[in-house]
Amino acid sequence: MYKYETHLHTYPVSGCAKAEVREVLEFYKSLGYDGVFITNHFLDGNINVDRSLSYAEKIEYYFSDYEEGVRIGTEIGLKVFCGAELSYRGTDFLVYGLDKEWFLNHPEIMEMEKSKELPYLRENGALVIQAHPFREDFYIDHVRLYPSCVDGLEVLNANRIDRENKMAMLYADEYGFCKTAGSDNHLGSKQVKLAGISTETPISDERDFISRVKAGQVTIFSMENK
Repeated sequence: MYKYETHLHTYPVSGCAKAEVREVLEFYKSLGYDGVFITNHFLDGNINVDRSLSYAEKIEYYFSDYEEGVRIGTEIGLKVFCGAELSYRGTDFLVYGLDKEWFLNHPEIMEMEKSKELPYLRENGALVIQAHPFREDFYIDHVRLYPSCVDGLEVLNANRIDRENKMAMLYADEYGFCKTAGSDNHLGSKQVKLAGISTETPISDERDFISRVKAGQVTIFSMENK
């Protein structure tokens, strides 16, 4: 089986991440992973960026960790895929299948409400997964669900408690959503619990990943970093 991380943050782009790209990728390589999706916080979330920059400059910076990851991944033999995590008041969405050029050409998304933005991303070929949909924390005033705006759910998040993950699974089953799993790793090699997806054959690119998720051809798993 081939193992993949689908929810990963790196420093310095994600403001809450503690590990730089090389450390993170070497960690996953040491665990026998075949690839990772770098899904840093986007411009609407906890991104470590100079807010005075232009939109285009912010996008160039946003993709810098991913582009560094591709170079390092080629060097060490780990596939690095492109993703993003969009946010609205603590409600997060993992977006796969859109590249830097697409984001550079669509600054209008920054003015959209999430109920309009998410369907727009999907219309443009993205897979939209609501991350940890039942997450509760001090900075989240209530759980928000977007059943008509997403393709699927992260039903197993390594950083969330069992009750929240079980609720996500129940919600996904009831609505017939696609299912993914991820570590939501901000700590690099210090991440204790891990989650991800596995496949019987290697994933070639983001389009291949999207097709497999939509077809239910991925298996979710969890493990511990011992």
